[in-house]
Amino acid sequence: MGVGHRLAEAARSTVFRNLLIADSGKGHVEEMVRTLRAIPPCRQAKVNLLHVVTEQGGEGFRSHRDKADSLVAEAVVRMGLEPAEVNAIVREGDTKQTVLKVADELDADLIVMGSRGLGRLQSILANSTSQYVFQLSTRPMLLVRDDLYVRAINRVLVTVDGTGVGDDAIRLACELVSAIPGGTLTGVHVTRQDLAPSRGGRSPADEVLEKAVQRARGYGVAMKPIHRTGDIGRTVCDTAEEIKADLVVIASQDRRPLVAKALVDLDRLLGSSVSDFIRVHAPAPVLLVREPEGRR
Repeated sequence: MGVGHRLAEAARSTVFRNLLIADSGKGHVEEMVRTLRAIPPCRQAKVNLLHVVTEQGGEGFRSHRDKADSLVAEAVVRMGLEPAEVNAIVREGDTKQTVLKVADELDADLIVMGSRGLGRLQSILANSTSQYVFQLSTRPMLLVRDDLYVRAINRVLVTVDGTGVGDDAIRLACELVSAIPGGTLTGVHVTRQDLAPSRGGRSPADEVLEKAVQRARGYGVAMKPIHRTGDIGRTVCDTAEEIKADLVVIASQDRRPLVAKALVDLDRLLGSSVSDFIRVHAPAPVLLVREPEGRR
């Protein structure tokens, strides 16, 4: 068995198996779960549905807790699943910290969360929960804005940057596309300006994209390469719009807070993060891939 064949088999067998759905009962998260589970290798994925009851005392808390079970039951119905197929979890505490804690307890390989469709600064501030979780978790995270129409996944766009975490993003994109009949994968590499070609007439961007194409081919996927220049976040979003992407997979090397996990990385929240721009403006759900802790 050749290396390419082994990689392709691995891609088909290792698509997400353990999903953590952190759902507030609003938006399109349940639709996204149904869409994922329509992909053959994801049909057997374990679904863990988390509802967090904010800490509060007295009758208010008991009333909220009493409603939690019915909210979870309604979410299960919206996902088109039987109650026995879902591990329903109700926890009390801070939502941000609880999502992180439960993801670690379950060893979830994908966190799915909703995200509000607002203006950029408004969205960043209002979405502190999803942004906080992304900042602090090394697990892949799928963000679904509530102003998007969730479509069946056929056209996938992945960012290409030539890094280790970029290779992880390509692998995950290939895992999904290889399981979708007729699915297509486009890889976009964005540079802020055109770089002069080498003596052989090939630019650094050409080399990065060629390696990415070869890597995707090893997983049994033909990736269409695109090189664009300009602002990275805006150009990725424009490319997603152009190819009518149903899912955008991005590698993020945004640094996480170094002082304490209780603090949000405010400089990233307020606009210097490419991944955050894409999260807010992409015309499709965004799958964010972070570098594993052990590789740092």
